[in-house]
Amino acid sequence: MPQILDGKAVAAALTEDLKKQTAALVSRGVVPTLAIVRVGERGDDLAYERGAIKRAQTAGVAVKQFILPADCTQPQLLETIDAINQDSGIHGCLIFMPLPKSIDERAVRERLSSAKDVDGITFASQAAVYVGRDEGFPPCTPAACMEILKFYGVDPKGKNAVVLGRSLVIGRPAAMMLLGASATVTVCHTKTRDTASIARRADILVAAVGHAGAVTPEFVTPSQIVLDVGINVNDAGKLCGDVAPEAAELAGACTPVPGGVGSVTTTVLMKHVVEAAEKQSGINN
Repeated sequence: MPQILDGKAVAAALTEDLKKQTAALVSRGVVPTLAIVRVGERGDDLAYERGAIKRAQTAGVAVKQFILPADCTQPQLLETIDAINQDSGIHGCLIFMPLPKSIDERAVRERLSSAKDVDGITFASQAAVYVGRDEGFPPCTPAACMEILKFYGVDPKGKNAVVLGRSLVIGRPAAMMLLGASATVTVCHTKTRDTASIARRADILVAAVGHAGAVTPEFVTPSQIVLDVGINVNDAGKLCGDVAPEAAELAGACTPVPGGVGSVTTTVLMKHVVEAAEKQSGINN
């Protein structure tokens, strides 16, 4: 049986630290505040929003919601973002993606102030991840992966890390963050040949494919630490990851789905909001 890397335990530990930070900020008249911008009523957005609000309440972060109809215009959305940028009482902003096809997503990403970009969607934040500069914030999901490794005492230094997936929001930033932690990193994608044999050589395997059960037993060895980033729904209507159950059983350690990386992601979002509040208010804890 693999060691279960319980994300809920990681989230609980991070939240306890955040409570202390938010209390210190509030004592100085600063209430860390997150703006949530949602266009329309997508089910996955609503589910994530509920989880984020619950986590914010636990961590002591205030939330302001900006809900726009699915048929809102691009000027309306950009006007909302401008208002958030100009509001000194808002320290971070989460914009749900994807947006309706009628809206230029790139223009929206670039309209948001990078100082308030707590989910790593602006090019400035993404560039900071790639050059290793402490500016902006990385996307929350790969940051959650790094928090899990830290919590369980896994130092990536000198280890072989394989990332399955090259998306801008998970795969690529995860690779850069592992590289920044001195791992030797390989990124596999749909054009990679013999991905399974490459994956088997990994000490740390990050599965960010986006397909249920894509990582089968031939990808995994008993010495591996497997971080399953996938959130999928199987034929039975249940949440499942990218790693097939029979593959997870072979790993030395593995994050569950649900209860793994996803459990830590919203906590990392709150951590970024608190850090943004500290930076913007000039308070350094």
